Amino acid sequence: MAEREKRPFKKREPKEFDDVVVSINRVSKTVKGGRRMRFAALVVVGDHKGRVGFGIGKATEVPDAIKKATEAAKKNVFTVQLVENGRTVPHVSQGRHGASSVMLRPAAPGTGVIAGGAVRSILELAGIADVLSKIIGSRTPVNVVYATLDALKNMRTVEAVAKERDLKVAEVR
Repeated sequence: MAEREKRPFKKREPKEFDDVVVSINRVSKTVKGGRRMRFAALVVVGDHKGRVGFGIGKATEVPDAIKKATEAAKKNVFTVQLVENGRTVPHVSQGRHGASSVMLRPAAPGTGVIAGGAVRSILELAGIADVLSKIIGSRTPVNVVYATLDALKNMRTVEAVAKERDLKVAEVR
């Protein structure tokens, strides 16, 4: 018997972003012949180092919708302002979208991520270790994601504020 020649395995490149499917929603369109079903997927991506993004994808099959949403999320990535070596957020912030409002508060070391649902997914993918959060109003996943990202985009460190105002860090405090 001839020995089979061994082929080297292709090494997979490490993924730049981790992704989490926050919600999958079945939507329908009524046409002459009945209802046409499609799926809308909401995906959040992040690198656990302060970069996070989200995307929505729609398709007739769930895997296609997730794939589209992941691609859209990678195009919408932004950097979150973090303090204490990326452990927590710099200050209390509130983000709003529609009837949803999300409040984020910095927390003491060892507290963990006190958040639920879509907020937890975003904060963990951003690499935040200690934070308190509260969803006020509607808990619709899409609106909660938008509101959480709004709260994160409103974050500014003392260094960023000092640079904006042409002051020294000690003068800002």
